Amino acid sequence: MRPSAVPAILLAALILSGCAASSGAEDVLTPVPSRETTNAITQPSGPIPAAAVGDPAPQTSPPQQALSWTGEVPEPQALVPADRPVGMPMPTEKPVALLMPTNPTGNTMPDVGTRSPTRGQIYGHRFRDAKPINFGSTSPRKLAVHGVDVSRWQGEIDWETLRRQGANFVYIKATDGGDHLDPMFKKNWRRAKEAGLKHGAYHFFYWCRTAGEQADWFIRNVPREANALPPVIDVEWNGESSCKRRISPARVREKMQVFMDKLERYYGQRPIIYTAPDFYRDNLKGQLLDYPFWLRSVAAHPSKVYPGRKWLFWQYSGSGLSDGVDGKIDLNVFNGNESDWHDWVASR
Repeated sequence: MRPSAVPAILLAALILSGCAASSGAEDVLTPVPSRETTNAITQPSGPIPAAAVGDPAPQTSPPQQALSWTGEVPEPQALVPADRPVGMPMPTEKPVALLMPTNPTGNTMPDVGTRSPTRGQIYGHRFRDAKPINFGSTSPRKLAVHGVDVSRWQGEIDWETLRRQGANFVYIKATDGGDHLDPMFKKNWRRAKEAGLKHGAYHFFYWCRTAGEQADWFIRNVPREANALPPVIDVEWNGESSCKRRISPARVREKMQVFMDKLERYYGQRPIIYTAPDFYRDNLKGQLLDYPFWLRSVAAHPSKVYPGRKWLFWQYSGSGLSDGVDGKIDLNVFNGNESDWHDWVASR
């Protein structure tokens, strides 16, 4: 006997209806953005560009959470091959910080990517200053490797010109608090890299938001890129912030530690601490000695403003002028000669 075709038809119909019912289930899982505003500057009236997670997932990975920027994301090729899953081994021991460029070969950071075998050209200092300071015998001009830090306030930058003016490195504003992304970050990051500048990102820390949330926000928006400079945590009191809280020094350091530990695990590099004289005096004097520091000191040498503190970068002007940038720009210098710089960069 030939079997009836009815059961087969019924079975096919049931399979098709089950597939249709399963579609669209993940559409209801769209994350809800935080309503809390935490940035230290006034948010722009227009939409803020979204940003990408540091390590884009392969095509075969399951759907991920919505990214913070759209469009093409720089692929950290030297760090994560395209055919490997997202992620990297976490260090089993806390790396030793490279505080000064005097012993670059002593760095014990884990090898998280291919090191660049070439040494880039160092451009001499050609910046000007709207409010020049006479630093005397301790002038930053006597140091070889100068750089800048930028944010949305510098607008469109001619990066090739800026580099020839003496910007051998740049730190780019990335994030504030737990929900603000600098609207120029993505473009500045890409263009600085194309111009050949050594580049890194910094986060403005917000004292009214948990450290873990802020670390997650930075990680979500700043690529984990081979040979990038270490991430920076910017800690200072800011009267323009909507958060007026001034917590105790112990609590300050506790929150900083949570943030820095999380970034160190993810990026494989110990973060650099940027700070200003008043905040340093209140919270950091004699503390966190195993971290590299980037010190703001626009009227005197850091040795006078931060006695006894070793430093890696010195921000010596907030009123710099340069071809390639409209308006003022922050000027910085590395604590060492050209050879020290190349050795320090190679150790990243």
